[in-house]
Formats: sequence, C-alpha cells, structure tokens
Amino acid sequence: MAETAKAHPATERQNDAPTTSSRVHGQYPRTRMRRNRRDDWNRRLVSENILSVNDLIWPIFVHDHEEALAVPSMPDIHRLSIKGAVDAAKQASDLGIPVMAVFPAIGPELKNPEGSEAINPNNIVCRSVRAIADAVPDIGIMCDAALDPFTSHGHDGLIRDDYVVNDETVEVLCQQALIQAQAGSNIISPSDMMDGRVGAIRDCLDANGFDDVRILAYSAKYASAFFSPFRDAVGSGTYLGKADKKTYQMDPGNTNEALREIALDIAEGADMVMVKPGMPYLDIISKIKDEFGMPTIAYQVSGEYSMLVAAAERGWLDGERVMMESLLSFKRAGADGVVTYFAAKAAAILNAR
Repeated sequence: MAETAKAHPATERQNDAPTTSSRVHGQYPRTRMRRNRRDDWNRRLVSENILSVNDLIWPIFVHDHEEALAVPSMPDIHRLSIKGAVDAAKQASDLGIPVMAVFPAIGPELKNPEGSEAINPNNIVCRSVRAIADAVPDIGIMCDAALDPFTSHGHDGLIRDDYVVNDETVEVLCQQALIQAQAGSNIISPSDMMDGRVGAIRDCLDANGFDDVRILAYSAKYASAFFSPFRDAVGSGTYLGKADKKTYQMDPGNTNEALREIALDIAEGADMVMVKPGMPYLDIISKIKDEFGMPTIAYQVSGEYSMLVAAAERGWLDGERVMMESLLSFKRAGADGVVTYFAAKAAAILNAR
C-alpha cells in the first residue's frame, strides 16, 4: 500500500477548524490571503470600501463678529464671521466637498426660553446662508432645525413645567425650517428628536413651494456624552435646568428603537437619515443600511473629533492616519456620507492621492 503523504501541520489545524462561512472554500496553503495584500496595486484593486471627497459634509460655526474666535474644546476649530463662512465655502468648493453645514453661535442677549431668534429671518444662520448661496452657488447648504443654540436653557425645544414639550416645539421648528429654506438652504436637518417633526416640516416646506428642499433627519440621535465640545461651540451647555435631554434623545443601549425611529422618519418624508454620534454607533449605521437601503449619513461629532486631535497633539496617535481610518470606518459600516470637522483636511489629502 502506498504511503500517505503527511499533511502540513498548518493544514491539519485548518482542516480541524470549523468553517465560519459557507462562502469560504479555500484552504491553506493553496489559499493564501496575504497574496492580495502584497502589492499596493493589488490592495487598491480589491479594496472593498473607498473614501472620497464626495462623502464629506463640512460643519462650520458662525457668529456675528468680524474676527474668528477659537473653540477651546475643539482644536483648530473657530467660530467664523459671515465673510469667513463664505471663504470656507469657497475653499470647500475648490476641494470638491459637496455640502456645508452651518451652525450658529449667538450671544446670550439674543437667547430666551422660547428660542425666538431661531425664527428671525435675519438671524446669523439665514444671513450666512444667503451670503454663501450668493457667493458659491454650486455648493449644498445644510441647516439644523433645532432650538438649542437659541434657547437660554440650552434644550432643543420649548419647556413647560420642567419638560420639553413636543407639539409646540414642532410648530416652531416648522417656522425655523421655512425661513432657512427661504434663505437658500438646500437641506433641512431636524436634530431635535421631537415626534412627528419630519412630516410637519415636509408639509410646511411643500405648502410654501419648497418641495425640492431635502430633509436629512437626525433620526437616531443618542443622548450622548460626546456632544460637549459642540455645546461649547454654540454656547448651549451652560444651563439645562431640570429638563432632561434623555426625554427626547435616545438611550445609548437601544438598537430596535433606532430602527423604529428611522422607519417613522422615512414614512414622514425624510430624504436621508442620520446617526449621531458616529463611531460609537457603527453597528446602528450598518443595521439601518441593511434594513432600509436609505441614504444614510453619519455624524462624527465634536467629542470624536476632539479626542482624536488631542491624542495626536500628545503624540499618542498618528493624527492623519487615525483621521482617515475613522472616516473610512463609516463607509465600511454602510454610511453614504459623513459630517465631520475633518472634512477640509481629509479632502486635501484625498485630492493629493
């Protein structure tokens, strides 16, 4: 009887290992996964997910002052004048970034419990949007529909008896969305997490001739600790009182709730949906994309930005590499786009490749 050839030890281990997927057919040594990783051209050829400039949305902060003012908790981020916002929009257009998101930072003298400055057609957001739209007509402009930058208490809605009320808030959000559309905003992004606000805003926009204005809903917005630097930037975190953001933003432990929120917003007319924060919720992004096949945006929020930059400044991380890796992770999870404070830097790197 012919002697049976002895198998390679690694082959024996592979044969003994359970199959993890019905799509796995090869075995070592015939199948060597490292072959396709050997050369740069091969790695590029088989890359499953690619980040491009077209995936980026650049958020900026605007204020009613001539000089830029640094945001202490967000390195390299500034509150910009209207002229500075226009310059940033021109830079974005030159880089190929498709969308700018405009967030306000207003003085305490303009804030009150009702957030009435939010529905002033000459507020800093509307004036900035008009200036950007006039100077850079080829760029998309996104505005938040939310009251937290405008209220003296820092909440996203109106407070009655220490509770953020829903329907009254939605009425004000509709007015806010309408003046933003009238100023030239292409995308209205309700970030308040009130029930029914997407449908109400859609009806309001359509009734006033803005049926082409898109709605990017903050559909799965969690009650997260990663928002603190943003609240520093817009001045909304100083006094929240007895009302609790957990009564309208989502529990970080919940998945099924996010899917229900997404389904409701789609039914109400959302054109795109968002998950916020981003990196701690990559699983949610993936589930939403798999379940609904809807244009899905991730928001790499201020806390995510600041922790990566701070670690890089201390030499603990390679800043450029972790920036690009973090953005690619959103694409791998299924996101179609990313709101990120890294947008300009990332775009410059991508364009240089």
